[in-house]
Amino acid sequence: MLPARMIKRAFPILAISIFCCMLGSGIVVPLLPLYAESLGATGFGLGLIFAAFPISRVLLTPVFGRLSDRSGRKPFIVIGLLAYAVISPVFVWANTVFLLVLVRLLHGVSGSMILPIAQAYIGDISPEGEEGKWMGYANAAFLGGFGVGPLLGGVVAEHLGMDIAFFTMGGLSLLAFFIAAFFLPEVGDQKLATRPRLSFREMSRSRTMTGLVSFRLALTLGRAAFFTFLPVFAALKLGLRPNLIGVLVAVYLLLSSLLGIPWGRIADRFPRRPLVVAGCLVSFVYLALVPPAGSFGQLLALCVLGSLGSAISIPAASAMMVTEGRKYGMGSALAVFSVALSIGMAAGPILGGVIADFSDINAVFYFGAAASLVGAGLFLWFTRSE
Repeated sequence: MLPARMIKRAFPILAISIFCCMLGSGIVVPLLPLYAESLGATGFGLGLIFAAFPISRVLLTPVFGRLSDRSGRKPFIVIGLLAYAVISPVFVWANTVFLLVLVRLLHGVSGSMILPIAQAYIGDISPEGEEGKWMGYANAAFLGGFGVGPLLGGVVAEHLGMDIAFFTMGGLSLLAFFIAAFFLPEVGDQKLATRPRLSFREMSRSRTMTGLVSFRLALTLGRAAFFTFLPVFAALKLGLRPNLIGVLVAVYLLLSSLLGIPWGRIADRFPRRPLVVAGCLVSFVYLALVPPAGSFGQLLALCVLGSLGSAISIPAASAMMVTEGRKYGMGSALAVFSVALSIGMAAGPILGGVIADFSDINAVFYFGAAASLVGAGLFLWFTRSE
């Protein structure tokens, strides 16, 4: 089947499936700190709980990405969604911090088979010259669910209880499993047979790959620190209520996903390298302006600006990674891109916490701004021959 026909057939199915799964995750993530606190988790324990998921992904995403280059994408996506659904209700019975960390580790294992492989699937069937367009659509579908989730999570927990929120995550993941299992086509055997199978060592010699990974890691470090300490900053320094803090997070995530659609199309029409750098510079500006912010309105404007920075850079970088994936194996390339994201998600809050302890919370946002500049610089340096 021609790529244009294949992606129009398969993309809506995959997008709906992953949206459901991410919606369930988004419902639970804002409630997880409260649940962990009710179990007596210390600050270190809470850090372990949040770090467990990306740690699993760092370790296993390259393995599953390489295997999916050889065996196809659909089996991993389907198995991952089913495992995610089965593990989700176990949160209810995890009555110690140790068990909660263990469940998060297992969830990370299943998560490493879902989003990175789904992105590789989109990369496989994206027509040449339209990589930015379809990766923009994919990010909108995937992040959109995660952005809507926090708004629903508070309602579910308040009216039905926290246990129901975990069961809801499992139910939505099970729905995603059935959609993918019965309706998602596998990429054709001919395309599978022609996929390159170069080693990760050969991939590491690509300056473009190194630049993209450096950009992704640095940008995520800053964003992870921002999301971890924005609620603390908003509550302690500005006295904002939890519902307004939830609005800030939701606006950032939802606008990032929606704005990624037009900017993905722009990435197909204009040089992608300047777009990646421009997005980093916008991220630097919004993070550097957080400490002087003195009201909800100013923080809301900064979240809008931050979402614009992500929308400009991420689709362009993803499109460049898809192009590299055609050389080195789509699953392997996008797995490495995802590993950089996971390392940033795990390290950002930890580094931010250390900085806040030794300085103050304002320094965390300046650290994030500096990380954005470093990411832009490394990307420019490694891709200078492009």
